[in-house]
Amino acid sequence: MRDERFDPSALRFLVGHDLRSARELARVKQAEAAKHIGCTPAKLSYMESGKTQQAPDEVAALLRYYGVKVEDVDRTVTLAGRADHGTWWAPFGEVLPDWFKTFVGLEGLATQQFEYADKVLPGQMQTPDYATALLGDSLHIPAMDLAQSVRARMARQRLSGTDNPLQLSAVVEEAALDRPVGGPRVMREQLEHLLTLMDQDNVRFQVIPTQVAVHDGLPGSFIVLNFAEARGIAYVEYHTGALYLQDHPQVDLYTLAADRLRQKAYTTEDTAAAIEHRISQFKNME
Repeated sequence: MRDERFDPSALRFLVGHDLRSARELARVKQAEAAKHIGCTPAKLSYMESGKTQQAPDEVAALLRYYGVKVEDVDRTVTLAGRADHGTWWAPFGEVLPDWFKTFVGLEGLATQQFEYADKVLPGQMQTPDYATALLGDSLHIPAMDLAQSVRARMARQRLSGTDNPLQLSAVVEEAALDRPVGGPRVMREQLEHLLTLMDQDNVRFQVIPTQVAVHDGLPGSFIVLNFAEARGIAYVEYHTGALYLQDHPQVDLYTLAADRLRQKAYTTEDTAAAIEHRISQFKNME
């Protein structure tokens, strides 16, 4: 099944970052760049922040003015040209926080995702019952929006059933396997679902054992998204919002942290054994 996850706001976000980064690297002032394409500095500011549609011809003119390589100009111009499609998550817009909509759009565009989760299992791997139990007591989700919020989470998942599945690598704290979200039956089924996903070539799931006292995930959960036509970003969520980190040194730091976490985690074989052990424990509790 063809799965096109177009999102104009997410595409504008990526194009805007490329425009700003290229201008700053070229040491061109915003007023000078705006004059080059015959617009106001205010419009250029909106273009760089992704708050307005960036015309492909203006994007191309700016990037050439900044001295960007031809292949990078073509890549960013292609992104700008795709930003007039509809938003795939529109049916769920009313239950997605405004600060989270950007992530949903970016996640839909990503080709690869790394996630370190310290408390619960990644959203891409959750069953409907696990997600329902997890979101059901949230301060941010009214009871009347719970079912639609769960449907939105399931709609985000694209590890299977599509011809361009997300390449997911996840490292999760061992405690997440033991937290009885939804009770024994829900957890057993969730863990069985993990094992099924782990059989897929596009999924790498590892558990980091509790006895690893110090590692690079201690500051908290994070996600790194990589794209076929744009530079990667790191995403750090907090209670009422999120940080979108795009500067190369920041993204490189989180990418290195991801590599180091994978090295300290159980192998996939040992992870599967740890999951199977919990499955038998939860079965005995049902």
